[in-house]
Amino acid sequence: MTVTDFGWEDALHTVRAGRSCANPNVGFQRQLQEFEKHEVHQYRQWLKEEYGESPLQDAEEAKNILGKYKEQGRTEPQPGARRWSSFPALAPLTYDNYTTET
Repeated sequence: MTVTDFGWEDALHTVRAGRSCANPNVGFQRQLQEFEKHEVHQYRQWLKEEYGESPLQDAEEAKNILGKYKEQGRTEPQPGARRWSSFPALAPLTYDNYTTET
């Protein structure tokens, strides 16, 4: 939520795209709501002031993942299911750009 401009629901949907079993309890969901409502803007500003703009494309990648997740939700509706909660995960992402060499 801090690195992207996502609210708590979109952040959760993005996590679920990669890990479909993600299901935080109600208490943690309330904490995320409170964080979004009262603190996330301050943390976003602090990150930018402290570290500048990120050279990584995390926010863009997360937006792409979220878009695919929501599109999958529209094409495979689950009758009677809660919003987004029962949709299967997307295929695993490849990590060709990463290396374990140091």
